[in-house]
Amino acid sequence: MSLVFIGIDPNTGDHESPTVWVDPEANELVFQGWKPSLELQAECAALELPGHAVGIPEHEAVIRIPARMVPMIREACDVAERAAGRVR
Repeated sequence: MSLVFIGIDPNTGDHESPTVWVDPEANELVFQGWKPSLELQAECAALELPGHAVGIPEHEAVIRIPARMVPMIREACDVAERAAGRVR
């Protein structure tokens, strides 16, 4: 796997580093973020959405990403779309 680094939280300190990458081979966005509070995780797990089972599967996780990283996430989406265009 060869990840493409997109960006890191511009307000990062020594111990916090939400980060965005793209995996062009899998055509996926990869995020490192903050763990949610138990309350937030429970709220997400309890949501009943059409076509979505209640709960969070063992192979998935809820993460938090600061809104100030939206431009990086948009860039990651663009990179992933370009990579997908090469794959098709």
